[in-house]
Amino acid sequence: MATAIIFRETQEDRGGLVGMTRKTTLERLYKIGEVANQSGLSVKTIRYYEEVGLLTPTTTRSESGYRLFTEQTLNRLAFIKRSQSLGLNLSEIHEILEVHDSGELPCGAVKQHLLHKVEEINQQIQALELLKSELLGLLSGWQEQPPRDRVAQTICPNIQ
Repeated sequence: MATAIIFRETQEDRGGLVGMTRKTTLERLYKIGEVANQSGLSVKTIRYYEEVGLLTPTTTRSESGYRLFTEQTLNRLAFIKRSQSLGLNLSEIHEILEVHDSGELPCGAVKQHLLHKVEEINQQIQALELLKSELLGLLSGWQEQPPRDRVAQTICPNIQ
C-alpha cells in the first residue's frame, strides 16, 4: 500500500510596514513510522523521547489522527544519536537542546559536557589500571591445585 506524502503550508511575513511580503513554503511532514525508518530508531524510542521532552511533534495531525513530525525532528534525532555515541546521557542532551531551543548555539554547553566526559573517562582508566594490577598480582601467585586443607573452607582460595 502506497503512503501519501504529507506537506504543511507555512507562511512567513517579511519586511516592515512598507513593502511587506509573504513567503509561502511547503514543509514535508513525516509519520512516526517514517521517522523511525529514516532515523534508525524504534517507534517506542521516539515516543519515549517525546515523553521526556527531547522531541515535539507538530500540532498538525494526519487525516487519520497520526502525529506528524518535520525534517527538524530527523535532525534532532541525528544529534541525539551522535551525542549518545560520545557518551552523553539523555539528561545532558536535554540541557543542550534547551539551549538550542532558546535560540542560542549550544556549542559552549556541548564543550563543557565533553570536558566532563573526558574527566570521567580518565577516572575510569585509573580505576581499571588499579584493577588490572590487582588481577595480575593474583595471577602471578596462582596455584592450580591449592592445598586441600584450604579448599574445604573456601570456594577458590586463590582469590579469597
